[in-house]
Amino acid sequence: MAEIRPAATVILLRDAPDGLHTLLLRRNSALGFAAGAWVFPGGRVDQAETEASHGDALAAARLAAARETLEEAQLHVDAGTLHYYAHWTTPPVMPKRYATWFFAARAPEEHAVTVDGSEIDDHLWVRPVEALERQRREEIEMMPPTFVTLTELAACRDVDEVLARIARREPPVFEPNFVIRAGLPTVSLYFGDDAYVSGNPDIEGRRHRMVMARGAWAYHNDGVVSW
Repeated sequence: MAEIRPAATVILLRDAPDGLHTLLLRRNSALGFAAGAWVFPGGRVDQAETEASHGDALAAARLAAARETLEEAQLHVDAGTLHYYAHWTTPPVMPKRYATWFFAARAPEEHAVTVDGSEIDDHLWVRPVEALERQRREEIEMMPPTFVTLTELAACRDVDEVLARIARREPPVFEPNFVIRAGLPTVSLYFGDDAYVSGNPDIEGRRHRMVMARGAWAYHNDGVVSW
């Protein structure tokens, strides 16, 4: 089983005339992990950040999130302004695994993005609902954590509402249980789903899962995670 490495990512948010926008970056299609996917800025936590935080994993993740945002998008974000949003662990079926802290932050006033053209080859400021629609039309690729996050963000009018909702809840922890069945959509089960332990998505009960049918991904949350 692959080693689980610490990582961090930042959901950058800004208000625009047509509503809430977030920043997505496209990973180079030649990369070994999430190739071609549209993601939030982020990456691995360095040893130097762990040492600077004296072993405080959350503090190290904040430092890494700010550094990665600068490296990938040339945006300066103060680590102290990052709001802990959620935590995701890559499922065991993946060849590379990460334990990733997700943070949310208001974009800096100067939010012109410059990508390196290597690891990241494009960027997009987009309304969450538009990003989801583009994924449905198979115009862009994304991973389940990005989809779930965008689904939640799509319910918000502006940055203030996002930050207020984050302040009211405990950051949810996602350790997906992937169910892959021939001829059927892949199902990703999360804590609180009554099928999480058994891995049988057909049993009755509460739903906290993603169903990944082609062109019709859907996140179901029967109140397991507040938002």
